[in-house]
Amino acid sequence: MFYEFRGYRPVVHETAFVHPQANVTGNVFIGAHCYIGPGAVLRGDWGEIRLEDGCNIQENCVVHMFPGRSAYFGAGAHVGHGAIIHGAHLEENTMVGMNAVLMDDVRLGAHSIVGALSFLKGEMQIPPRSLVVGNPARIIKELSDEMIAWKRKGTGLYQQLPKDCQESLNVCEPLRQAEEGRPGRQAFAEFESLKRTKRK
Repeated sequence: MFYEFRGYRPVVHETAFVHPQANVTGNVFIGAHCYIGPGAVLRGDWGEIRLEDGCNIQENCVVHMFPGRSAYFGAGAHVGHGAIIHGAHLEENTMVGMNAVLMDDVRLGAHSIVGALSFLKGEMQIPPRSLVVGNPARIIKELSDEMIAWKRKGTGLYQQLPKDCQESLNVCEPLRQAEEGRPGRQAFAEFESLKRTKRK
């Protein structure tokens, strides 16, 4: 859902995909090929939220800020499930792990990765290519070219997802049993077999 607030209406590029169960309010700019997952909340009521091209904000993330601050996501920024970004600045090709928290005025340098469940206190400055973990968070090493390439490849999947969703995501009624030849049939059969094994 999209909401206008004090005259600010979200701006969303036509190639981006915002799930209908996400909530986007006010002064929010979403660039090309961005993905916003269900349950995500981008609340641009007290300041601007800006996503450059190719970002993804996954399920149940929250983006907000203190009054007068802003939240910024450089091109290719990747935010995992359940993370909270509160007035932080993420530079190009960064990644934030699941359920991590970045507070106001954090600056996450380009090509850096924040581990899941990490907490970055306000005004923390992270140099480019850093791996950051812990609560409180600390820098543990510089990322290799291979690790940065791995991150970029994973983000590429999310940059393809908006197009896939626009072309094939539809509200539907569930089937009552899997059909032969359907995608996922093998996985379903393996799950049923696992359940039977567990009962023995």
